[in-house]
Amino acid sequence: MRILSSSDTGAIERLAARNRAMDPAVVRQAARIVRDVRRRGDVAVAAWTRRLDGHDARPDGFEVSRRELARGWDDTPRDVRAAIRLAIRNVRRVALEQRPRPFSVEVQPGVRVEQRVQPLARVGCYVPGGRYPLPSTVVMTVTPAVVAGVEDITVACPWPHPAVLCAALEAGATRVLRAGGAQAIAALAYGTRSIARVDKIAGPGNAWVAAAKTLVSPDCAIDFQAGPSEIAICSDDGRADWIAADLIAQAEHDPDARAILVTTKRTLAREVAAAVTAQMPLHGPARRALRRHGAIVVAASRDAATRLVNRIAPEHLVCDRASDAVRFNTAGTIFVGPWSAQASGDYVTGSNHVLPTGGAGRFRGGLSTADFVRTFAVQTVTRRGLREIAGPAIALARAEGLTSHADSIGIRL
Repeated sequence: MRILSSSDTGAIERLAARNRAMDPAVVRQAARIVRDVRRRGDVAVAAWTRRLDGHDARPDGFEVSRRELARGWDDTPRDVRAAIRLAIRNVRRVALEQRPRPFSVEVQPGVRVEQRVQPLARVGCYVPGGRYPLPSTVVMTVTPAVVAGVEDITVACPWPHPAVLCAALEAGATRVLRAGGAQAIAALAYGTRSIARVDKIAGPGNAWVAAAKTLVSPDCAIDFQAGPSEIAICSDDGRADWIAADLIAQAEHDPDARAILVTTKRTLAREVAAAVTAQMPLHGPARRALRRHGAIVVAASRDAATRLVNRIAPEHLVCDRASDAVRFNTAGTIFVGPWSAQASGDYVTGSNHVLPTGGAGRFRGGLSTADFVRTFAVQTVTRRGLREIAGPAIALARAEGLTSHADSIGIRL
């Protein structure tokens, strides 16, 4: 891995910057697919699935049967089934604490405002099926939806591996669709004869999935855009071989993944670079990702290291100790201490691994139960209450020039 100095402002600028603009060719094709699915429904989903995924899809044959789900359970090794159960149990424990709270408050005598919390009726959980099977993504998307009280949960996956089917069955998905890409996103967002329209779509995906989510977002809620995976490690005291292993592990996701170490210790920087070289796979996405987007930055001070990490706003951040964690305020999730292997959070710690990328950690955290409910206000004003607030309300309405607003209040007095 290349070693940079924080004084090399040009290199640091390029490291911190992301090009969030989508490939215009990808957007055009995704838009074409979305339009076609809106126009022709199941026929278009089947046609694009045959063309892009190679499935012999029928316009009414996307849903995986209960028999296939059961076979997926049977075909999943026992230790993997046990791991899926543990992951669901831990994610559920965290998700239960994430539920928004209903409340009722008397703002002043005669004026009451309630917050009500209502689960979404129907959601779609997208699970990628390309380079690797991802039963963990089923766990991370379906479990908080179940905890939120969503009654209809559709999992869409282009190639549902037996472990994916096993996780869907165990987590409580209503159905699994053998469909992926932009065509699955469009079908979930707008509905077809055989695929019910959902209220929200959650889950990561490739560039075409991301583009389709953006295209349908005016009509169907989405969680957020999940781009290539990211890890930043800010450490002065970590073990070089463990740090190298974490960088390589996250780079394994995608050739466009970003893996960065920020340290004030040049000796540690050299040791980690050597350890990455020693542990690096001969081939694969990790090797390409670390060559293109991997870096070690030697910062002039702890404050400089903190500023750089907060500017990068990484999806995953690893730091040495709890006292360090308070310095950071933009990461999607933070792992504290040498034993908090970042990869453990991808699976079984209970925290969600669907996380903001591309700097989006500046304004939100990972997927949670709150993403699968809607909160809304119920307002009750009594006669006494209206008499108390009418004067200020009328004054504000008239100040804005909205005289009919003022009159609708005044007529009641």
